[in-house]
Amino acid sequence: VQLQASGGGLVQAGGSLRLSCAGSGRTFNSVAMGWFRQAPGKEREFVATINWSGGSTSYADSVKGRFTISRNNAKNTVYLQMNTLKPEDTATYYCAARRYTLTATGDYDYDYWGQGTLVTVSS
Repeated sequence: VQLQASGGGLVQAGGSLRLSCAGSGRTFNSVAMGWFRQAPGKEREFVATINWSGGSTSYADSVKGRFTISRNNAKNTVYLQMNTLKPEDTATYYCAARRYTLTATGDYDYDYWGQGTLVTVSS
């Protein structure tokens, strides 16, 4: 599975962005996906995960109620809709895929990673 993330940019606090992660490979539709982020000087952290069908999702407490993960398997794409953005959401966001169908929150659970896309939220 190869992954390509896009959609990052500069936005004011309170604004919205939608990240996309396009995947290639025949197994994309059968694997769980996740979004992680890494702020400067900090460790990478879990943001959201979705199972193979889109029927199960999980979020970090810091983004719950503001971010929504979804997927369109017909387009081999996973999305992260980010609303009510805060300056502390500033980070490079990474999408990842794991070889299993179920969600997971640890970065060690994921086998494939896309390049990051930078999100900057100004105050």
